[in-house]
Amino acid sequence: MAMAFKMATTGMWVTDECKNSFMEMKWKRVHRFIVFKIDEKSRLVTVDKVGGPGEGYDELAASLPNDDCRYAVFDFDFVTVDNCRKSKIFFIAWSALFLLNFYLILLFNIIL
Repeated sequence: MAMAFKMATTGMWVTDECKNSFMEMKWKRVHRFIVFKIDEKSRLVTVDKVGGPGEGYDELAASLPNDDCRYAVFDFDFVTVDNCRKSKIFFIAWSALFLLNFYLILLFNIIL
């Protein structure tokens, strides 16, 4: 028996650029990563940065701001133990405040 669930709406909208960029990354593999940001005034999710196929995780990390939140998707290529090439897309929620709290907790635990 199939069940239907009502989803709560937040009033946020995703631009066509976000959808198109993600589909290009997923199917055509022309992007290594996409960084999204939320425009609070217009309540739109927009593309902040797109990484080319030659860029890696270091470029993604460098493009994330130290003082604001972002969302990103990263196309990670790897080789399995069976020597098969695979790719997985990871969703990343970036919060600079979360990282600050994490480092403070880590420092506090080291001191004790």
